[in-house]
Amino acid sequence: MKKFAMFFLCLIIFLLPSQASAARKIPILIYHSIDEFKGHGSKDLYVRPDNFEKQMIYLRDHGYTLLTFEQWEDRNKVDKPIFITFDDGYKNNLNAFAIFKKLKSNTFKPRGTIFVISDFIGRSNRLSKSDLKMMVDSGLISIQSHTATHPELTKSKNVKYELENSKDKIERITRKPVIALAYPYGLYNNKIIEETKKYYQFGLTTIPQLFIEKRKPNELYLLPRIYVKYSTTLEEFAQIVDEGEKY
Repeated sequence: MKKFAMFFLCLIIFLLPSQASAARKIPILIYHSIDEFKGHGSKDLYVRPDNFEKQMIYLRDHGYTLLTFEQWEDRNKVDKPIFITFDDGYKNNLNAFAIFKKLKSNTFKPRGTIFVISDFIGRSNRLSKSDLKMMVDSGLISIQSHTATHPELTKSKNVKYELENSKDKIERITRKPVIALAYPYGLYNNKIIEETKKYYQFGLTTIPQLFIEKRKPNELYLLPRIYVKYSTTLEEFAQIVDEGEKY
């Protein structure tokens, strides 16, 4: 009996680390515009709404749980955690919101995080204050910071304004905590990380890989993200989320 108990204990010890490690291999996806490309800007920063819907249906049908950064602690409590993020706060992100509402059910709650440039809120091609409040109140969208004016932070002479004022302005609009920052152009250095830590709990890069928890210093301020592009096929999307392929 003692030998069996010892064997069982050793088996648990052997299995737990591998399971915990697997649970921490998390895709964080990055989108920009959810719209048909009409010839302006970079085509690969667009994803057609019908393709975005197919991608979200894939996640639903394959058992993924979409989380926001307010739910970071839940990442190891679900089988397939994934984070959907959008940069810049374009008006066409309302297309993604409409798809989320369409797909929402008792068994699937799509969620996403939009990183807005606070001084651009309300411009003709950007989300308005009422858009932001409406999406946040739905419980499907978290609004976080992409700085105040989208500079290269490593060259900016007013980092405090970019980080603090954007956080404050968004919080006044949404009445929700702003806890995450997406670095403009994915650029950062040690100084920017230290400044970010004064105001935010998370910093997001554009390093194209899965997040794998290693408990290293500043790990939550170096979160990687994988681009989903206009050219990304559904098969490639499946590889990105299921296998961590870099695209």
